[in-house]
Amino acid sequence: MATTPLAPHHDRIVVGPRRTTFAASRMALGALLLRDVTVLRKGVVIFVLRTIVQPFLLCFVFLFVFPKIGQSVGGGGTHGSTTFATVLVAGVVGISIMFQGVQSVALQMSTEFGYTREIEDRIQAPCPIWLVAFEKVLSGAIQGLISAAIVLPIASVVHASGVEASINLHWLILVTLVPLACIAMGALGLVLGTSFEPQNIGMMFGFVILPITFLGGTYYEWTRLAPVKIGAWHWLQTIVLINPLIYVNEGMRAAFTNSPHMHLYIVYPVLIGFCVAFLTLGLHNFRRRVLS
Repeated sequence: MATTPLAPHHDRIVVGPRRTTFAASRMALGALLLRDVTVLRKGVVIFVLRTIVQPFLLCFVFLFVFPKIGQSVGGGGTHGSTTFATVLVAGVVGISIMFQGVQSVALQMSTEFGYTREIEDRIQAPCPIWLVAFEKVLSGAIQGLISAAIVLPIASVVHASGVEASINLHWLILVTLVPLACIAMGALGLVLGTSFEPQNIGMMFGFVILPITFLGGTYYEWTRLAPVKIGAWHWLQTIVLINPLIYVNEGMRAAFTNSPHMHLYIVYPVLIGFCVAFLTLGLHNFRRRVLS
């Protein structure tokens, strides 16, 4: 009996379009950001408490307790206290952005570069190493924006009777300068987190964060430092210009109040310069630490 040979069976393998390197990096960046947002959402109570404690205490002591006990603040009198309240509200928004940028990036870097080396899980993402570090900066900037939105209304209402901050929102400045300040502070967190060893991270607050905070114009406008001088040299007003927080706080005063402030044609370029410098140094340090 004759048999008919069976035709060979061929499986068709369908190959879909390959993703470009840019598309893969974009998806990896989105996934890393989504992970950080998910972690933030699960710890939202801790995040809110961490955000509001320091600004609340500053406003409570200076704007509520001091006027109640007759302690002179802002030059004394109701007008002086109101002026100081306006200055302080913008200042506490600025330091909130700074602290969120440093804590959310630098402290997390300290943990991930520690003994467990959790950072190795992040760099396995299908994207360049520098993009992993840049995602940390974006995550810190997002947390800085959220902290600013939380702190501003709280700082505006915590004050004694007759001491009220004068808030005037300038929306064009607000939507351009506040995100820029958040990115700059997130990039600063990247620099600090990759510069200090995990066991020495506590030194960062004593030798870096504390001087930045007190000399960053939180409690005073930069223009008020002019009387502090040696001869004709306004030495303190000059030295604090190396402090990135002074430009953040002056920008916050321009965005939220009508108080005197540094010219915006100085604030914007300098903050952009700090962003570029901090990102360049931070990305270099991050790559060095990862590959070491």
